[in-house]
Amino acid sequence: MIRMRNLFLVGISLLMGVAVCELGLRLAGVSYPIFSKIDGDLGVVLRPDAEGWWKTEGEAYVRINGDGLRDRDHSRSKPADVLRIAVLGDSFAEAVQVKTEDTFWAVLEHDLRGCPALGGREPEVINFGVSGYGTAQELIMLRRRVWAYSPDVVLLAVTPTNDIRNNFKALEKDERRPYFVRDGGKLLEDTSFRERLGFRLRFSSFGQALTSVRDTSRLFQLVNEALRRISRPIHPIHTLPPSEGRKGGGIAEAAQPGDAPAWMQGEVGLDMATYTAPPDEAWQEAWLVTEALVRQMHAEVEARGKLFMVLTVSSGPQVGPEQAERRSLEQRLGVSDLFYAENRLRQLGEQRFPVVTLAPVFQAYAEERKVFLHGFANSGLGQGHWNAAGHRLAGQVVAERLCRALVDSRAHQASGATLASGAAYQAP
Repeated sequence: MIRMRNLFLVGISLLMGVAVCELGLRLAGVSYPIFSKIDGDLGVVLRPDAEGWWKTEGEAYVRINGDGLRDRDHSRSKPADVLRIAVLGDSFAEAVQVKTEDTFWAVLEHDLRGCPALGGREPEVINFGVSGYGTAQELIMLRRRVWAYSPDVVLLAVTPTNDIRNNFKALEKDERRPYFVRDGGKLLEDTSFRERLGFRLRFSSFGQALTSVRDTSRLFQLVNEALRRISRPIHPIHTLPPSEGRKGGGIAEAAQPGDAPAWMQGEVGLDMATYTAPPDEAWQEAWLVTEALVRQMHAEVEARGKLFMVLTVSSGPQVGPEQAERRSLEQRLGVSDLFYAENRLRQLGEQRFPVVTLAPVFQAYAEERKVFLHGFANSGLGQGHWNAAGHRLAGQVVAERLCRALVDSRAHQASGATLASGAAYQAP
């Protein structure tokens, strides 16, 4: 009897301690909101109506709308006087680091209003970006959700420094997402992640209940953030082995701590291997899968008579303001510039679809004005995601290029000629 009473008292004390900690964290404004949830098709999606302050990198109050998009609310049916643009991408598109009005897709919507090809219609941009997505998930997102909104334009934002790896299971080693594999000239979806024990546990009723606690408890969020930081790699991912054919011994030696500013040492979790030609068969296959995914997305968009456009997202080391630091990195990598991925994707789009390569534009802008377009005061300048200035420049560049593509499409349609890009889309 005494033992039971003692256990009861211990339990009550623990609950009270948890309650006090929870209250204290809330009063102190400590929160690490989690905006995503598990999904059987995409691995993870954004959680409808989730909201909270994001302060880990940058600072913004983030709200996920009722349809699970980091955006304002949008109707499924498209008004007749609207040109609708769907944005697909990863964390650069989700953009929790900045206010909604400061995102590149919000700037795109604003700046596109002056485009003569709109003919008085209002541009409307809908953001389908989700952190951590690769091109495979973005293709599935296109099929599963985007077409329900009847977009006139599909804009795919590719982040080369992690998307290439994200798209190939052997490099990514992530059992929580779907992949596509090449088989006889076709892309076959690999959904084996659904059979993994970890996914099945998280997808179970018990796992979903724990997730609900995680989503609401500040204490749980704090513990989750601590575990995330512990498991996070300290240094950037360098998968390219040393090579005698490269100056300085290759990428494995390119960014050792202490020999360059933090923003030039590469970015945590990203691959500097994408600054060079594929170093081995695994990376070559990752590139071939990525290109096949982009071509497939283009084909599906074109089949509906819509415009497809690719945007390549920059990385911090590519666009730092100090030319000498970039040149040093290039020498150690044995390359003439840091734009291998951008050039390869631009070539993929030639005679097919427009490709907006931001990195060269960003580099020139940053060097001229001596500004950082990546990074924040609370996380380090020159690395990580775009800050408000980076988003603003990206939105302006994309708006100008998209307007040009729309003008060209209308001109070619009026003349009855075929587009130089080879696209068969109709002028919206």
